[in-house]
Amino acid sequence: MERQQSRGLLEKQVPVAPGPSLSSVGASFILLKSALGAGLLNFPWAFYKAGGVAPALLVELVSLVFLISGLVILGYAASVSGQATYQGVVGELCGPTIGKLCEACFSVNLLMISVAFLRVIGDQLEKLCDFLLPSTLQPWYTDQRFTLTLLSVLVILPLSAPREIGFQKYTSILGTLAACYLTLVIVVQHYLGPQVLAQEPRTALSSSSWTSVFSVFPTICFGFQCHEAAVSIYCSMRNRGLSHWALVSVLSLLACCLVYSLTGVYGFLTFGTEVSADILMSYPGNDVLIVVARVFFAVSIVTVYPIVLFLGRSVMQDFWQRSCWLAFVPQALADPAGPWVRMPLTILWVTVTLAMALFLPDLSEIIGIIGGISSFFIFTFPGLCLICAMGLEPVGPRVKCCLEVWGVVSVLVGTFIFGQSTVAAILELF
Repeated sequence: MERQQSRGLLEKQVPVAPGPSLSSVGASFILLKSALGAGLLNFPWAFYKAGGVAPALLVELVSLVFLISGLVILGYAASVSGQATYQGVVGELCGPTIGKLCEACFSVNLLMISVAFLRVIGDQLEKLCDFLLPSTLQPWYTDQRFTLTLLSVLVILPLSAPREIGFQKYTSILGTLAACYLTLVIVVQHYLGPQVLAQEPRTALSSSSWTSVFSVFPTICFGFQCHEAAVSIYCSMRNRGLSHWALVSVLSLLACCLVYSLTGVYGFLTFGTEVSADILMSYPGNDVLIVVARVFFAVSIVTVYPIVLFLGRSVMQDFWQRSCWLAFVPQALADPAGPWVRMPLTILWVTVTLAMALFLPDLSEIIGIIGGISSFFIFTFPGLCLICAMGLEPVGPRVKCCLEVWGVVSVLVGTFIFGQSTVAAILELF
């Protein structure tokens, strides 16, 4: 009986909803592209902070177990709750209070991630303009405020407009290939690049303390943060069996882990202790391969920004749907996913994040804290959902005990990473 009940967990699926649906390949690419973001630039530096290749890979592999389990838990929680958004799942299973906390953290985290993405895109555009027009006095149209605004209006806004996340499967394939090009360049430069790039020592360093190893967890969380999109992707899939979702999650994160590991290993081995927090800043600015890598990486970030916007917009749409004045508005405004609500919210998100990216001071310290908040969505909230779901599902006592223990462990790990990253960020401020 217990074996049948545990097997039932893997076969569980939500009812198929009408509308566009994702194939397994499309879901894998969106999940993979959600994780392959700006964190790719930081992994060689994270390998240095961890004390070398071996400790960093060990931390990455340990994290991968929790990362994959978090995705599977979120798919299971979505099937139990019947909700189609991350914040909806948490609110349905864990109660309205934790649901409101999740919404607040979700919105702030996604907003700051969007700002960070635009800052990264702007930096790559600035470096590209410096390469194309190396003169001291550059024309006005090379200013980042103009180039980034133009790109946001002409490219990012149209890509962010679609109603369903399934549309992003097309751009995600392009973005994934663009991110892989950066990894390929870093590997090739290690073997074929000029000798001036080689820094000593090029071998793995010994970690000075366990603290330095733990300090890379927030970077890994920032790099692998695809969990915010997991519920939306799962609910858009054509095949929503939990065992099928687990396979998609494993394959996507293994591919992501391969790209991140190659970037981290070869970036660190090339520069050693001299590696920059942004790996592209360690290379000469006039290298054609690096310039092309900057362009491709900007393309990669442009394709992941609409996924983040879609998730942030879903929170605002939920708020709109719960609004008390909804009964007094025209029918066209009653549907939060309709164009008369969706498009203004999309324009508002792009405008606010663009303004913050252009006019706020350096956000590196704040992003460090936001990286810790990402651990909530990878570890803490999935753990809470698993614990609460066990009280609703007919599961055997042994399986139930094991899953509840894993949920508690996930919550504790997420709390530890958030506390460690927050303390470290505060200490850097002072």
